[in-house]
Amino acid sequence: MKIGIDKIGFYSPHVYVDMEKLAEARGVEPAKFTIGIGQSQMAIAPITQDSVTLAANAALQIIDEEDREKIDFVIFCSESGIDHSKSGGVYVHQLLGLNPHARAVELKQACYAATAGIQMAKGHIALNPESKVLVLGTDIARYGLNTPGESTQGAGAVAMIISANPHVMELEQHNVYLTNDIMDFWRPIYSDKAFVDGKFSNEQYILFFNKVWEVYKEKSGLELKDMEAICYHLPYTKMGLKALRTVLDEASEEVQERLLKNYQTSTIYNRNVGNIYTGSLYLSLLSLLENADLEDGSRIGMFSYGSGAVGEFFTGVLQLNYRDYLIKESHQQLFNKREEVTVEKYEEIFEDVLPADGSDIELDISKDPATICLSGVVDNKRQYVNKNR
Repeated sequence: MKIGIDKIGFYSPHVYVDMEKLAEARGVEPAKFTIGIGQSQMAIAPITQDSVTLAANAALQIIDEEDREKIDFVIFCSESGIDHSKSGGVYVHQLLGLNPHARAVELKQACYAATAGIQMAKGHIALNPESKVLVLGTDIARYGLNTPGESTQGAGAVAMIISANPHVMELEQHNVYLTNDIMDFWRPIYSDKAFVDGKFSNEQYILFFNKVWEVYKEKSGLELKDMEAICYHLPYTKMGLKALRTVLDEASEEVQERLLKNYQTSTIYNRNVGNIYTGSLYLSLLSLLENADLEDGSRIGMFSYGSGAVGEFFTGVLQLNYRDYLIKESHQQLFNKREEVTVEKYEEIFEDVLPADGSDIELDISKDPATICLSGVVDNKRQYVNKNR
């Protein structure tokens, strides 16, 4: 039985800041941001959007009434959770009006969690072939204003429906994964901003990729020539390229050119959204599928990495007429309707946060075009609104 991605969609907030203008405001050569790390725009989450609303808005694009009935498992994957106890998946389940006879949980392992969610979903579908699973990778990357990590912030979510006989991509076996207890990136419970050892994290990312790739080749019998493209977790778009370059000499010049070309295509969306942690790898996959001319049956390699650290390499095969099940026009409209804000306005939005003491607050959602928004906090309970209900 084939199991894989039946539908995939994403959502990003309606405002962004231009990276060249941010560089100038920070006294940095713009090329350091646009070429050095490979970022052009950075999505900004207004106070009316959090990891729950981003996930729900992403899912809203792809689910229909049949999905609402058949989805019996919601896997919410995030390192930007809004509650230490209650799963963000429970909120999303209600906001989308899903079948009440469903499970809803939240997974956490830095940027790797959505991959763990997909593997969990595969097991569920294997036991329940008529079911569907909604996997959500949703995050807001925050490092702080005027910090070394500021240029790698971002906000957004990717939603995927995992099912039997998928329309977009069959997920193959031969997964190879690796765990090691390191401190390259972390966010203690008491902090709303992450801590990162950038140089160390970059080194570990590449080391993890090299290790799982070597084992994957032995386990699967496949090589670079068997991949039409490789997508990577992208904290910034140059990161995956650094890893890819470490193995390119294993392939012919023709294969190298193909992989490099498709890699650049896979970074288009990420370059204009920024880092969305758990969703970054799958935003890269979506960028590739919607902007490259790949043949049905093409094999795509995927490297998932979550600091702390867990890494995994796995592959998927594009299904017959997979393009018919993508929603590229909707995603293009999402980008086209976004509003650029000044650096000053970005800083104002960044500093506009919910009360840390749980005080009641009412938020103005009229300026947020998203269907699902956070409208305030009452009695320490976040208040969500689906404008279509």
